[in-house]
Amino acid sequence: MTFKRPYGAGLAALVVGLFAATAAYAEPTVNKGDNAWMMTSTVLVLLMTIPGLALFYGGLVRSKNMLSVLMQVFYTVCVVVVIYAVYGYSLSFTGGSDFIGGFSKAFMMGVTTETKAATFSVDANITELIYVCFQMTFAAITPALIVGAFAERMKFAAIALFVPLWVTLIYFPIAHMVWYWQGPDLIQDAAKALAAAGDAAAKTAAQAKLDELNADAGWIFKMGAIDFAGGTVVHINAGIAGLVGALLIGKRVGYGKELMAPHSLTMSMIGASLLWVGWFGFNAGSNLEASGGAALAMTNSFVATAAAALSWMFAEWIIKGHPSVLGVISGAVAGLVAVTPAAGFSGIMGAIVLGLIVGVVCLFFCTVVKNALGYDDSLDVFGVHCVGGIVGAIGTGILVNPALGGAGIIDYSAIPPKVADYDFATQMLAQIKAVCTTLVWSGVGSAILYKVVDVIVGLRANVETEREGLDITEHTERAYNM
Repeated sequence: MTFKRPYGAGLAALVVGLFAATAAYAEPTVNKGDNAWMMTSTVLVLLMTIPGLALFYGGLVRSKNMLSVLMQVFYTVCVVVVIYAVYGYSLSFTGGSDFIGGFSKAFMMGVTTETKAATFSVDANITELIYVCFQMTFAAITPALIVGAFAERMKFAAIALFVPLWVTLIYFPIAHMVWYWQGPDLIQDAAKALAAAGDAAAKTAAQAKLDELNADAGWIFKMGAIDFAGGTVVHINAGIAGLVGALLIGKRVGYGKELMAPHSLTMSMIGASLLWVGWFGFNAGSNLEASGGAALAMTNSFVATAAAALSWMFAEWIIKGHPSVLGVISGAVAGLVAVTPAAGFSGIMGAIVLGLIVGVVCLFFCTVVKNALGYDDSLDVFGVHCVGGIVGAIGTGILVNPALGGAGIIDYSAIPPKVADYDFATQMLAQIKAVCTTLVWSGVGSAILYKVVDVIVGLRANVETEREGLDITEHTERAYNM
């Protein structure tokens, strides 16, 4: 996922001046087909959140808490959309520091129907407003994932305060660290200027400009870590925050003693199916162009998901003696999570292997590890999203290798851009650093935010409220009136 500052007349003039030794500066073009694809992808990501995630989570809780979960997810989308337009986009995708952007685009300043955002191809841009909306949906779904970890016991007032704080202090910095860079156009122009420099002084100046552009990127991006569509930014980020919340808030009343079965697996099946459909916007859309890269991400999102669903189902069948609907849809979501960072980098056979592995790994964490440690992660946000995200993020570092059928990593400093040499140790170290950075940033930061919210409004509903159900006590409504 890429971003570059828009080209206005002033910037274009500056570039022409800096690179006078090269051919005349060409304004990057916008392809209407790419724009149409990205608008479609944006709507698909919204679909996977509301109604997809909302119905998936809602069906997994008890009927007395169905509406509370729907409300939490819907509220999260609404409040994050507004925040993102006001300052979230600016903090995520403008220069400022290695860890967070600035306020140069707060209140959408300078973002118009004419400004552009870069894709992964040189001289191919999309309309910046479409990129804003696309990234807006990513910001909205990430905190919505968290609420599943402490479903059925957290006060809505606490959710209402926690989500804006979390998305501002945790999500935006991680998104900036992982995905912000100057984009291929300026880097390729600087590389051409360096190649065309005729004397030592010109070469020094051109090299300094290229170094400056490469330095203007997020901290994790500069490590060399790759994350196609959000393994770190979305899934590990949300998953560890969910676990921390579940631990700090405590177990549901009666957990381990009373039956807390999902009230509607039919609803969860519908939600999971909508998640899978919407995820094509999530993964294939992250290519930012309607090109072969999007086709690869789309195919991987098919095969990894199916493989993980089968892997979880057959493993459960062997262990428990029966396959379950809950198991197969949980496996599908785990596969979607794992392939998210790898979608545009892995070969198709590699994606199948990734799916087969993550299905078993996530089943193990959602059953054996969870039962052994005794924590109450209501809807297995940690076991599926954090663990699946870690498997996917580390697996991406392996599967990107062209020798294994991967797409490789493009070096935009080469003329023309080409696939860079793959180094296993270097890439794996970068992936592990990205995972660890996300775990620490989100884990520690979320713990602090939970404590702040607890002091201000209190985190947990009281015992009587929890037993009666959050639908009627928090919202004075019932999901079903029969």
